[in-house]
Amino acid sequence: MLRTPTGGAGDGTATAEARWMSIGTVLTGLREEFPEVTISKIRFLEAEGLIEPQRTPSGYRKFAPGDVERLAQVLRMQRDHYLPLKVIREHLDALARGEQPALPSPGAQRDLGDGVWESGPGVATAARIGRAELLAAAEVDEEQLDEWESYGLIVPAPEGGYDAEMVTVAKLVADLGRFGLEPRHLRAMRASADREAGLVEQLVAPLRLHRNPQTRAHAEATANELAELSVRLHAALVQTALRSRLH
Repeated sequence: MLRTPTGGAGDGTATAEARWMSIGTVLTGLREEFPEVTISKIRFLEAEGLIEPQRTPSGYRKFAPGDVERLAQVLRMQRDHYLPLKVIREHLDALARGEQPALPSPGAQRDLGDGVWESGPGVATAARIGRAELLAAAEVDEEQLDEWESYGLIVPAPEGGYDAEMVTVAKLVADLGRFGLEPRHLRAMRASADREAGLVEQLVAPLRLHRNPQTRAHAEATANELAELSVRLHAALVQTALRSRLH
């Protein structure tokens, strides 16, 4: 448990300033319970709006005890409940409103929308839907889906059916098609995504092989965060490239 600084013996109570902690102090205190946490991880959670430390006039982060406790809550929910950041944010917001929401248990089901459900730890990407459900959710016909599959944009799961994420992929492919982008134009995006996934897999491989089961379970959350960062970087690079061409 992180121990926050206290005032001197003659103070009686800690001063407000003495209670503020630097990001390095926070990291040191958290690592006893979360050995894999890093400064980059803390900064990422701040960028995602999960924590909001204040800043000194020179721009350095300073954390109050409440910030540190909230950060620990986020890390526990990721580690123990395998929750994505969106669900964690909603849970913490509900707590801030005075509600008492129950966290999904490791075996609980969760509605993903479009009639898709997921359940259990480590299977956030294991929800399955049938071909008819995918066609209905993406509002496309058999011929379009066959074409997308031929270009590798939509890939059936080895066990049959489709991963729930294929609904999002199908909708995006359909939306891009309205602008004249055909599946053959999108093959490069698919190849790029495969390369990025391979890079993420290499980075989390040591976590998956770790002796500590909690560290192994943390590999999925780390992979998700790396994927989110990769998507944000890709979007920023595309926008930068467009600005240089359109201006």
